Amino acid sequence: MLKKEMAYFARVTKRLPKHLQNRTDGSRQAQNIVIMGRKTWDSIPPKFRPLKDRTNLIISSQSADSLEGANHEDVLVATNMEAGLKTLLARSQEGKIKPAGKVFVIGGAGIYDAALKIEQAKHVLLTRIWNDYECDTVFPVDIDQAGTNAWVKKSHADLEGFVDESLDDAEVEEQAGGQTVRYRFCLYERTS
Repeated sequence: MLKKEMAYFARVTKRLPKHLQNRTDGSRQAQNIVIMGRKTWDSIPPKFRPLKDRTNLIISSQSADSLEGANHEDVLVATNMEAGLKTLLARSQEGKIKPAGKVFVIGGAGIYDAALKIEQAKHVLLTRIWNDYECDTVFPVDIDQAGTNAWVKKSHADLEGFVDESLDDAEVEEQAGGQTVRYRFCLYERTS
């Protein structure tokens, strides 16, 4: 568990784009959206579900009634990415959920893969960890493989602008599981 990285994740996924912050025109306050698969939902400790101050969209073949904690006003469940996005739009237009701010896809691998196939997916926020670990989820694209994909790593200034936060332009270090873990926050942008 990387506490600094989790705090960054929470800040970034909660923070609305500037044009939606502190609305004075009487319109309803927007809320960012986090999209995840059922396994990612299940991996969140129950006391933190749903992720607070965000609309949670769970992609699952199971119904909301069968997912612990999913019967909440800030949770939607859909069988696939396309159906989920349509449901988000319809519920927002009906005034049943808050208007959408930014949309973040937070895992797992199948959900990442589905999201990367959507034309609207323009950016990837990635925490690059400099240690090797056995994992059960792998990002479906080697985003750093030059010339073989449509993604380019952006500058540190671009990252700060995207997340609307000042960040040290250096690796972050923290202790986890009895070892030092080094990582860096990165932003990638689709080029085509």
